[in-house]
Amino acid sequence: MTNIWHALTCKLFCGLTRFARERSGNVAITFALATLPIIGSVGAAVDYSHANNVKAALQAALDSTALMLARDASGLTASDLNTKALNYFKAMFDRPEAKNISVSATYTTSGGSKVVVNGSAAVPTTFLGIMGYDNITVSGSSTTSWGTTRLRVALVLDNTGSMADAGKMTALKSATKDLLTQLKNAASVNGDVYVSIIPFAKDVNIGATNYNASYIDWTDWDNANQSCSGGGWGWGWGWGGGSCGTTSHNTWNGCITDRGPSNAPGNSTWDQVVTAPDGTANSKWPAEQYDACPVAMKGLSYDWTSLNSLVDQMQPNGSTNQPIGLVWGWQSLVGGGPLVAPAKDSNYNYSDIVILMSDGLNTADRWFGNGSNTSTAVDNRMYQTGNGTGTCANIKASGVTIYTIQVNTSGDPTSALLQNCAGTKDKTYDPSKFFMVTNASGIGTVFNQIGTALTQLRVAK
Repeated sequence: MTNIWHALTCKLFCGLTRFARERSGNVAITFALATLPIIGSVGAAVDYSHANNVKAALQAALDSTALMLARDASGLTASDLNTKALNYFKAMFDRPEAKNISVSATYTTSGGSKVVVNGSAAVPTTFLGIMGYDNITVSGSSTTSWGTTRLRVALVLDNTGSMADAGKMTALKSATKDLLTQLKNAASVNGDVYVSIIPFAKDVNIGATNYNASYIDWTDWDNANQSCSGGGWGWGWGWGGGSCGTTSHNTWNGCITDRGPSNAPGNSTWDQVVTAPDGTANSKWPAEQYDACPVAMKGLSYDWTSLNSLVDQMQPNGSTNQPIGLVWGWQSLVGGGPLVAPAKDSNYNYSDIVILMSDGLNTADRWFGNGSNTSTAVDNRMYQTGNGTGTCANIKASGVTIYTIQVNTSGDPTSALLQNCAGTKDKTYDPSKFFMVTNASGIGTVFNQIGTALTQLRVAK
């Protein structure tokens, strides 16, 4: 379009120059001839303005086409990609006067996933035709890139007994599956998005098949799980005769409780960090035969079928211990114990996310609470009011972003704990990362909002 305008200007300037030098001829004829370049100039401006309008419409259609292709690009052949690109473009480009429409698309994963769409069209002229220019060609290009940042998301989900009320567990399952679909669709290739799921009650379940692992502390479990034989109960004396021994560890249900000394946390911070065990009992994860043991957690994975299957198995039971769920969500992002965190590729940026959803206030952990009353002591292991220490602070300091969701169908006060926990490394509390839900249906709405924020695509022109 620039070359045409340059040629037209040149012709006009040359004609006016010759006209200025001319000293003979009829005045009327001279005037008539002088109006031709003027009319041509005005006509060219009209055609040029029309072509610019078509170009703007073409660019908008290319942008939309690039965004729509991004959802399916990884699974399409080059031929199918171009066919879809043309079909998407034609559906959105409503300029019937444009002719010879050409659209091409390419998809690459080098340095991040990217779709590039190029397009052009010929716009018929009205006035420039008399000067030999029947069409003005307009073109544009749009790039959608989304793969330079990869996501690792830990879903820390309340599976306590109160989740059985008001349809909350049913809503949680549905919302989680929808979120998994969102995250799956955001991945162009395997490894773009990993998700872990950590169901929690008072304990978490790392899987009973790990009973031979060296990172488990069996001290309390052995004391609480004895089997006796060959004797009987004596009146007033308890078990008499025979012998007692520790129950086989292969009968363990997979549940573990908080790390640290068995009497009280004291100055220990093992329950607030993801540091690997150093061989001491306090640094290992204590086995517990918790009768409300939730379904076993799953570490970072893009096996979407298995992740959805885990969600189906979740059942509400037991007391609330948000700190243990939270620290294991963090553990899943860095690896440790039975969980493996895949190595990160230096060619990409990574966003590590923990999403903590709970419908109640903390009631019990390994040391505090009785499972029915709220426990400030448990809260303080998660976030110490006043000095801002605890599990939440440690997680955010490591560069992990925390989203928290309070499902409050019982009229409880807003959880200052969950508010303080939400945020990023740069913010002690980020209100955009905390959500209050007052009915079960709101769980799906919030999960969708978070999923949209995590998978937002950006058009780069």
